[in-house]
Amino acid sequence: MSRTVYETATSLDGFIADQDNSLDWLFAVEGAQEGEAIDSTAEFIANAGAIVLGATTYEWILEHEGRGPWPYEAPTWVLTHRELPRIEGDLRFASADTDEELRDLHAEMVRAADGRDIWVVGGGRIAARLARLGLLDEVSVSVAPVSLGGGAPLLDGRVQLRPLEVRLAGAFACLRYEVVKG
Repeated sequence: MSRTVYETATSLDGFIADQDNSLDWLFAVEGAQEGEAIDSTAEFIANAGAIVLGATTYEWILEHEGRGPWPYEAPTWVLTHRELPRIEGDLRFASADTDEELRDLHAEMVRAADGRDIWVVGGGRIAARLARLGLLDEVSVSVAPVSLGGGAPLLDGRVQLRPLEVRLAGAFACLRYEVVKG
């Protein structure tokens, strides 16, 4: 059965991107490109059956990973209201403004995932909306030893969580939470 998992990294003060929507701060952390935290994330990503992310995250990936092909094999939904550059890969551009539209889109992702997990890449607004609708199952976050003082929040809205696992992976505190539903 597919789980919907928000797998991400955050600064100690709870931001997934800085005030310029950049992740450069993350890659500057000692050991961020190697070790247990990145290996665990890479394994999760390799096994994901579907991916969902917002336009800002999509544009950051294009800018930093190059213009093609898309670096992930799983079908990927990009939530946007804008016309974005298309590159080679299984990319699906959609908007989901209403709760009903997001539920329908999530059901489509579950079908595409075919029993594998759905990876919520970012951002925090998408994850919080899915949680509010009872569609997000888990938050798995690697906390970097840096504070940003502002930027894109880890979760943009109230989400009740129950701890499942805490471990140290290099410089990162890796936390896994179950989303409390209902």
